[in-house]
Amino acid sequence: MLMSSLSNVILENSPETILAVFRIKDRDSGENRKMACYIQENLPFLLKLSVDNFYMLMTEGALDRENTSEYNITFTVSDMGTPRLQTEHSISVQVSDVNDNAPAFTHTSYTLRVRENNSPGLHIGSVSATDRDAGTNAQLTYSLLPPPEPHLALASLVAIDADSGQLFALRPLDYEALQALEFRVGAADRGSPALSSQALVRLLVLDANDNSPFVLYPMQNASAPCTELLPRAAEPGYLLTKVVAVDGDSGQNAWLSYQLLKATEPGLFSVWPHNGEVRTARLLSERDAPKHRLMVLVRDNGEPPLSASVTLHVLLVDGFSQPYLPLQEAAAEQGRGDALTLHLVVALASVSSLFLLCVLVFMAVRLCRRSRAASLSGCAVSQGHFPGHLVDVSGAGTLSHSYQYEVCLTEGSSGTSDFKFLKVIYPSIHAYGPGGKSEGNPTF
Repeated sequence: MLMSSLSNVILENSPETILAVFRIKDRDSGENRKMACYIQENLPFLLKLSVDNFYMLMTEGALDRENTSEYNITFTVSDMGTPRLQTEHSISVQVSDVNDNAPAFTHTSYTLRVRENNSPGLHIGSVSATDRDAGTNAQLTYSLLPPPEPHLALASLVAIDADSGQLFALRPLDYEALQALEFRVGAADRGSPALSSQALVRLLVLDANDNSPFVLYPMQNASAPCTELLPRAAEPGYLLTKVVAVDGDSGQNAWLSYQLLKATEPGLFSVWPHNGEVRTARLLSERDAPKHRLMVLVRDNGEPPLSASVTLHVLLVDGFSQPYLPLQEAAAEQGRGDALTLHLVVALASVSSLFLLCVLVFMAVRLCRRSRAASLSGCAVSQGHFPGHLVDVSGAGTLSHSYQYEVCLTEGSSGTSDFKFLKVIYPSIHAYGPGGKSEGNPTF
């Protein structure tokens, strides 16, 4: 058996490729010289006879290196003589790799968990992928894929090691700001052309007890404390008020319990631990103080627990129709406000009184001057050319009136002085009797 050509390495995915060409011969003659050559069955190869005992070994179809990377082929040659003689020859064929397999992640999705307030650079988990190819075609590189939401700054939150696939939180995460984060990672081989795949990663941020309870009612930052009114006739179990608080954490870290820490009268009030209701524990008596101060503790169920306290002011009243009596501090503040108001009112009244007094003095002086001037002045009646009788000028019985004017001059005035005032003196008119004679003399 003479091999004229032989290649023991072949690329996968290479159908109908010739691996070897060889010739067989037998030194006998006649029927003893006739020969047959064959290979074992169930191999993806064909042995073809051409002419003059030349054979070709070729692939039957595409080979898959990932299934079988090496084949051992045995050639068996037998003559037709009696007894038949045969010989065997074996070769090894290596199937070289082609980059025909993309990387595959061990899981299509990963769920990782990290507790909030983590240290920067903390290892939070790993992703892993494999490639069925060989050599550089199987060398993988991991990367973070751009998120679909462009506003999500993924690169500032997590990073991935390109060679190992390990994921590092870059900065501390806050559960109250970010509870979950979804992103995709990719794995690409170094073949030509490179093939890649991707997987989904869901990062869950676990809550840590980093928020203290916050009291909503009663408000602790108000300018004046809130006072609860309690009627003296209240029965035991009377609901006075309810402390309302919230916690920014979640789960058991947000479970709140309430406890009465201090009280002016310890046995008078009780606080329900699960809902914060403040109720009376007994009947009130006349000996109970009119004002009480309670301190309630609100605590969460975290580890370690965090707490906050709130102060309640309680005022005992005979009934809700009774005017509200402020606390001593509020009363003092109100007293100072009332005193200031009183001072302002007194000052305003003083200014008004002084102004009124000035007006009265001014008017009195003016009146006094006018009275003195009037007593010293004289009045003269000007006779002039004013006739003292009545004349009929219309011929229709209409009487024409004559007037006199009283001229009042001030003391020391002369005839050329100005008038102080003029006063018209109306005459007394007497009707004429029969015959046109007057029944009375006109008077002025």
